[in-house]
Amino acid sequence: MTVTAIGPGGGLIVPPGHGKTLTTAAQHVTFKVTGEHSRTASTFEVVVPPGFDVGAHAHGHSEELFYVLEGELDVLAFEPLVRTKDNWRAWESSSGQRAVRATPGTLVLVPPGCPHAFANPTGEPVRMLFQASPPPDHERYFEELMEILGSGGEVDHAAVERLRIRYDIEQITPLRHDAGRTDPAGTEAGRTDLAGTDAGRAAVGAG
Repeated sequence: MTVTAIGPGGGLIVPPGHGKTLTTAAQHVTFKVTGEHSRTASTFEVVVPPGFDVGAHAHGHSEELFYVLEGELDVLAFEPLVRTKDNWRAWESSSGQRAVRATPGTLVLVPPGCPHAFANPTGEPVRMLFQASPPPDHERYFEELMEILGSGGEVDHAAVERLRIRYDIEQITPLRHDAGRTDPAGTEAGRTDLAGTDAGRAAVGAG
């Protein structure tokens, strides 16, 4: 089966495994529906590796939706009493909300301006559906980021920061890999801050 557009006024069928895929050291993103097909939202299938933490962040104008297909994520979507700059899992809202474990079938809707985060604290990859509105902002962000990272030589970190600002990404807590996973004794293990690394900057767009 191939990708099928069902003529004028029709729909779009995207079979499993189809769509443009971008792979970084920290995430695997497949474009399923783009601004070419929808005026409402871009839709991506995202694979989140074990130990990856996107970091709490917010968008001033974008609305996002996350739907867990396989695996489990720690997630939150609320304004905390205090936006601490390190561990979003310790956040609490004025109504008592805290981060929760999202299992398959969990949906998270994030309105503009709402801080949100997800992390994979398990030993298995997590697959989720991710929508960003309006299109094609997130598509262009992913594509332009890959151009910067694939230009050869040392990564232009200033260009990455400008790109993030231009595409409405306010990072509140750092992006990390192996953050939040624990060893049998219950202590945090393998914590690596990716905020200043190529892998971290490459992954910041999903969410």
